[in-house]
Amino acid sequence: MQKLKFESSWGKAIAVKDKELIAEIFQNSNTEDGQSIRLVPIWEAMNYKGEVLITVLIHNFMDTELTFQNQKFTYIEKEAIIAEHIFTVPQLIIKRKTSMPWTFIFPIESLVMKEIRGNGKLKI
Repeated sequence: MQKLKFESSWGKAIAVKDKELIAEIFQNSNTEDGQSIRLVPIWEAMNYKGEVLITVLIHNFMDTELTFQNQKFTYIEKEAIIAEHIFTVPQLIIKRKTSMPWTFIFPIESLVMKEIRGNGKLKI
């Protein structure tokens, strides 16, 4: 059975309203449907530095832990690539049959387009 878990710093820092939204997204998307990993969008933003922040709920449906080492991620809106970057996130370890929210920060130099409109997808 899939379970929702928050990384320790998220559990302390996230607002109750945001935690409830993530729990609702989890309830609506935690069925495997033949996928081993699914990235479900939560929100996206651009910070004051011009970096793109993409927050997703990562579902690890596998029977093994999931880590990201030199993994290329692409953020796409309406079939247009907005940003691509290779991430290594040593502190992100998602246990088997577990889902966790995470924010991927795309640096300015990784942006193909300099603005975001939202409703995009993050792909591995």
